[in-house]
Amino acid sequence: MNQLPGLWKLVRPRQWIKNSFVLAPLVFAGEFANRHAIGQALLAMVLFCVASSAVYIVNDIRDIERDRRHAKKRHTRPLASGAASVPAALALLAVLYGALVLGWFVQPAAVAVICGYLALNLAYSFWFKHQPVLDIFSIAFGFVLRVYAGAQALAVPVSSWMFVTTLCLALYLAAVKRRQELSQSGSEGREVLQRYTVALVDRYAEMAATGALVFYSMFVMSAKPDLVITVPVVLFGLFRYWFVVEKLEGGESPTDALLSDGPLLATVLVWVGACLWVLWPAS
Repeated sequence: MNQLPGLWKLVRPRQWIKNSFVLAPLVFAGEFANRHAIGQALLAMVLFCVASSAVYIVNDIRDIERDRRHAKKRHTRPLASGAASVPAALALLAVLYGALVLGWFVQPAAVAVICGYLALNLAYSFWFKHQPVLDIFSIAFGFVLRVYAGAQALAVPVSSWMFVTTLCLALYLAAVKRRQELSQSGSEGREVLQRYTVALVDRYAEMAATGALVFYSMFVMSAKPDLVITVPVVLFGLFRYWFVVEKLEGGESPTDALLSDGPLLATVLVWVGACLWVLWPAS
């Protein structure tokens, strides 16, 4: 019982906000007024939260010795700090995998995508995370799979523009994360950081942000023209996030950056509200 706080921290509930990408097809398919569709989308998001927590456990077990040598992680990571034991983590991991097996009988299409996400992250934990560029793309593709899982849960098509926009936005966030890790902690935290420079990942982030804005605008103009009013909101959000990174030294955790900066959080809420208002089904 004394390990429960450590196990709770191990599954990283603050990071579950990333799985809200699963809800994107619910919004853009205009199904958010359909109770059944809402239930299916929320269930898919919960299953993705289970899967992402399982990924964090595997990654922490894999990196436990490295984390114990890290100045910060040896205090903040539950396994490295001793707040949770490896046997308890393995037991929790088995429970999470069991939940996904049960989920297969309810949403087989979405769980099939989640299995692909788990496979991608196993490859990331054991190999991709040590390969420059491939590590960033692996993280970003996980967000694409979140959107795809949401579409599979609802059995609705998703525009190719949305997939490309999601990829570019996720590449932007992943590149900024690497930039902040490198500028704040050097190459101590990750082996792959030795092969990056701040200037290089800055260019990656700028290219990805530009791509996200361009592809989102093209998606809006080609598929959802009434959403053109959200383009300035997206542009402001990209600018504000970079301000948080550059001046407020955030960005190492996109979730923390979002939750700790009022204007950035307000921008996301305004964007969501505008999308719901424009796409609300006609009575």
